[in-house]
Amino acid sequence: MRKWLPLLAVSLSTFMLLVDLTIVSIAAPDLARELHSSFAALQWTVDLYVLVLAALLMAAGSLSDRLGHRRVFIAGLVVFAAASLACGLAPGIGTLIAARGVQGAGAAAMYATNAALLGTVYTGRDRSIAFGVWGAANGAAAAAGPILGGFLTEHVGWRSIFLVNLPVAVIAAVLARLAMPGGRAVRQGRTDLPGVAAFTAAAGLVVYGLIRAGDTGWTDAGTIGVLAAGAAATVGFLLLERGRANPMLDLSLFRRPSFTVLMLGAAALTAAAFANLVFVSLWAQSVLGLGAMAAGLVLAPMAVVAFVVAAAGGRLLHGVPARHSIGWGLLLVAAGTALCMLVSPTSGWAALVPGLCVTGLGVGLSTPVLASAALAAAPPDRSGMANGASNTFRQLGYALALPAFATVVTGRAGQVLAAGGVADPAAARQLTGGGYQDLLRQAPEGVLRAAYAAGLDRVFLISAVIAGVAAVAVLTLLRTPAPAPTTPSPRVAEPARD
Repeated sequence: MRKWLPLLAVSLSTFMLLVDLTIVSIAAPDLARELHSSFAALQWTVDLYVLVLAALLMAAGSLSDRLGHRRVFIAGLVVFAAASLACGLAPGIGTLIAARGVQGAGAAAMYATNAALLGTVYTGRDRSIAFGVWGAANGAAAAAGPILGGFLTEHVGWRSIFLVNLPVAVIAAVLARLAMPGGRAVRQGRTDLPGVAAFTAAAGLVVYGLIRAGDTGWTDAGTIGVLAAGAAATVGFLLLERGRANPMLDLSLFRRPSFTVLMLGAAALTAAAFANLVFVSLWAQSVLGLGAMAAGLVLAPMAVVAFVVAAAGGRLLHGVPARHSIGWGLLLVAAGTALCMLVSPTSGWAALVPGLCVTGLGVGLSTPVLASAALAAAPPDRSGMANGASNTFRQLGYALALPAFATVVTGRAGQVLAAGGVADPAAARQLTGGGYQDLLRQAPEGVLRAAYAAGLDRVFLISAVIAGVAAVAVLTLLRTPAPAPTTPSPRVAEPARD
């Protein structure tokens, strides 16, 4: 059993940091009431966490190649735990948003090293099993966040959704220190701080521009200016990385079609499968009138299916080419999100069950293989960088899709409201932000339900297209080495002193 302790440490940390992507959405009403916060401010408690996580993943991966994967992993656990405590004790929304940003930095250090640590500790069939279990934690966490958040918020209070991270972080840190090989740096050089700054600026400006577009429109001068600045920062980052001896992201990796298409698949998976869940949670609470716990359980079918398939897939699909697992997984995500378009103005939560189950099947099939395929598509001395890049594109897919989907939901709902006689443009933002009950005094119930259902359908359609296009690209272009033949797994090395 000792050989699986490193896997337990990595899986616990992964589940914890990914749950924190979605756990806040269920607690949003309680947060707004106690901290006297606007919906726009609450959105930043999600967006800043995702943004910092995505912006620092590649830097953390590159840093771990130089300092050692275990050292960076444990440092991330410590930072994440301290920030979680600050979130749980936050006296106001400003403190909470700032602490969430620090949480994102700790999460980046943990997440960037996960696959590299598993790739170092395990070989042969054990590696397939390890990535399967880790993939199960990945696949279940995003959907399980609202379930756990609903339970804690309803029975303990919203602060507990952050404080529960403390014992989990302590257990993971102890396991990592006692059972995980310390390792040594595999690459020398300085951290690419200019690259980190340029990438953070680019990602931040683009995400902020998308959020602003949802509030002020795409033709607003400020929105156009921010998005243009984001595009300029992105170009600057690419030019900067081309000329550096030790870049945060080695752009030559993208000369490999397999690596490029894996990054596309990683971004498409989170964008299509998870970014729409925020609006499902809001719909369940505001339109259907479900409590926090019940709204979280709406997503249980996806979480359960993703966990079971990913855990079993690591063992049963050993030796299957990655393009099939990832490509067909994305096709299932496309089919599942298309099935979710069955939501109508009179639908209850059960209308989503078939689509969520199929989506969970696709998530469970593709998630475990993404990480190992990224490692296989890069040289060994770029393992931390490749893992960081894969996880970065996954989180960027979510970070970019979330505000874009918010704009789509609001825009489509606004069209239906206008056709139903509700001309106030602010009504659509209020409806999709959870203000259904307040709007019942201004508009007929049928019009409001039809507007939200139409917004959800449009987002599910876009999700299906994203996943379908990525699936075709993966099935066509991905060529990675076949997994190594099964060999007896050596004992886990005794931990070395850092």
